[in-house]
Amino acid sequence: MMKTIYISNADSGDISVLSLASADAHLVPVQTLTVGCTVMPLAVSPCRGYLYAARRSAPMAVCSFAIDPHTGKLAYLAESPLPASMAYISTDRSGRFLFSASYQGDVITVSAIDADGVAQPVQQQIATGPHAHCIVPALSNRHVFATSLGGGVVMQYCFDPESGRLSDNQPGTVAIRPGAGPRHFRLHPGGKHAYLLNELDATIDVFALDADQGTLHPLQTIASLPPGFGGEPWAADMQITPDGRFLYSSERRSSTLAGFAIDPATGRLEPIGHFPTEEQPRGFAIDPDGRNLIAVGQLSHHLSHYAIDQQTGALMALERLEVGQNPNWVEIITLPAT
Repeated sequence: MMKTIYISNADSGDISVLSLASADAHLVPVQTLTVGCTVMPLAVSPCRGYLYAARRSAPMAVCSFAIDPHTGKLAYLAESPLPASMAYISTDRSGRFLFSASYQGDVITVSAIDADGVAQPVQQQIATGPHAHCIVPALSNRHVFATSLGGGVVMQYCFDPESGRLSDNQPGTVAIRPGAGPRHFRLHPGGKHAYLLNELDATIDVFALDADQGTLHPLQTIASLPPGFGGEPWAADMQITPDGRFLYSSERRSSTLAGFAIDPATGRLEPIGHFPTEEQPRGFAIDPDGRNLIAVGQLSHHLSHYAIDQQTGALMALERLEVGQNPNWVEIITLPAT
């Protein structure tokens, strides 16, 4: 099935669109769409019909694009203002609401998405601890998790999927170790576990997830740095294969991807290796089949395409392509029409 890859390029202010016909095929450039200013976080609607991009330079806004179901090309629809520079955006599980988290603004927001797929002006804004960095809806769509890197917590919210309103859960936060720097958060597709990547010490926390209550309970903390690393950690992104068997994280100063096997019963992580990648890898993504991983380097201005070994989780480099300047975010979808 045809896959489409979207890459935001912050310094060139555009989005690269590429296609991938099969696991052993080469990436083919499809489109370079100018957005203007600093385009960074991306999110795809659950129906795969729309892509959202947050602009992190003035005027701060979320841009809405329609995805052509046959080619994957993007068509600009509209933009709506955002109150701050957003480090992360995501949609709720229905595609009716857009969440945003601002590192500079210490705030999270909710915006409605209309029937034409256009994100509207912010309808709810909640102040957070310092440096909100990620916001992710639970699989049930009744809870939302967000991180505060400077506050050292994961925030737990209840979510009303009809009104799109967030409210504090009980407890409202889960404290992480001082100096860890909670950054990106991922839910296991099995629904029983969750994972937190910490930027400042490059550790990963594993949690048991009470799906009914929307609350987290710590299980494990594991290092993600490569052997012999002696610098200051700067972890960036984390992704899980769709089958829930493997987890990967990126670390910018060593320019590596760390791989882990996930225990299917306990959710705990076991290291499987470190893999060199593009210089300063901020973002990467795994395709919906769990066979391809695309990582981009903010300083290399290139992407690396890897095959994921389905037995071991090891990454095998397949090709390398030039993209825009300062690529930082990757989304991969299977086209709706395929």
